[in-house]
Amino acid sequence: MSTPLDHRRGTGSGRQTQGVPGWLVALLAGASGMTVANLYYAQPLLSSLSDVFGISEATAGTLITLTQIGYVLGMIFLVPLGDRLEKRNLVSVLLIVTTAALVVAGLAPNFPVLLIAALISGATSVVAQILVPFAASLAPDHARGRVVGRVMSGLLTGILLSRTLSSLVSDVAGWRVVFLGSAALMAVLTVALRVALPDHAPTTSVPYHHVLRSTARLVRTHPALVRRGLYQAAMFGAFSAFWTTVSFVLTGPRFHYSPVGVGVFALVGAAGAAVAPFAGHWADRGLTRPMTGAAFVVAALAFVLAGLGGHSIVLIALAAILVDMAVQATLILGQHTIYALDPGARARLNSAFIAMFFVGGAAGSQLGSTVYHAGGWAALSVLGAVLPLGALVYWAFEPRSPRPAPAAETRD
Repeated sequence: MSTPLDHRRGTGSGRQTQGVPGWLVALLAGASGMTVANLYYAQPLLSSLSDVFGISEATAGTLITLTQIGYVLGMIFLVPLGDRLEKRNLVSVLLIVTTAALVVAGLAPNFPVLLIAALISGATSVVAQILVPFAASLAPDHARGRVVGRVMSGLLTGILLSRTLSSLVSDVAGWRVVFLGSAALMAVLTVALRVALPDHAPTTSVPYHHVLRSTARLVRTHPALVRRGLYQAAMFGAFSAFWTTVSFVLTGPRFHYSPVGVGVFALVGAAGAAVAPFAGHWADRGLTRPMTGAAFVVAALAFVLAGLGGHSIVLIALAAILVDMAVQATLILGQHTIYALDPGARARLNSAFIAMFFVGGAAGSQLGSTVYHAGGWAALSVLGAVLPLGALVYWAFEPRSPRPAPAAETRD
């Protein structure tokens, strides 16, 4: 099926050979980052919400839990619809619901209402995980890794900058403006994507319940999907353990950072997003396996640095950059692998992949907090190193196949 973008595909410039206009890749990257940020805005606000609603900080923390539960539900029940429904319409509907939920969150008269709004906005913020396979479908085979890498760099940047933005906005204008401001962004994004995205026909016409069953079947029939999901679960677990606990270190007696200072520190990690285009290029050149192993080693070394740098903000910052680079690299390499398994089921493959490693991230966050409070930053650093090293051992026994020739050499 041709799309409105087809006439822009050619073999002249680098932008043309990637098959998708640069402005559209930038829009998809920005949209992915802005939507996934909705999952993280509340994290720096828990203390304020505790005071406003007269609840304990532990109770306020259920807001994060409900948001994450909503996201998992969205991954399971909404993302597979990307194969069943016309994608542009699906994205529009989900963003409209997200906008409404964020408005309710910003105007919430009590905490239960805020919880319900967070659950809904978390579920519909899976738009980012519909846009990534959308981008993969638009790109030609020889450039798919680069296109996905650029879109994913926007998604990771959104994760890393969301806490900073939330801290700064709430400090200046209050916590309600964080949610209302995001609602305004989602409204603008709805219009922009509605205008810019090409029509993209469904890749299957089977009933919805069959789509869900087929997602489970993909997990059973594609060992590579499970393997990449477990790789990323370990890496995202380490990532979550680091970012969940580093704020305790920075606000503690060693550094005395304010909450806003912690938010600004998160900007350091955003540098890790720069590796995404390189990871996509490695994938396109057939270097997925060796670069995956290298990323595991880098992540483990990053936690060694973090452990040694308990009194050095420079070493902790360097560790943050290396952790984010390694996690981003394995994510891009993993998505490149799973999208090649079944072009007609990319949304469902992505749904299973993200759900698997998101569980790892949630477990890493909880385990990291427990380990930190039991054994301090040194114990957390050991946990963070063990997770990618475990993935490295699993990687060492990965079934090998002949390395494919680089796509650039085999097309035509």
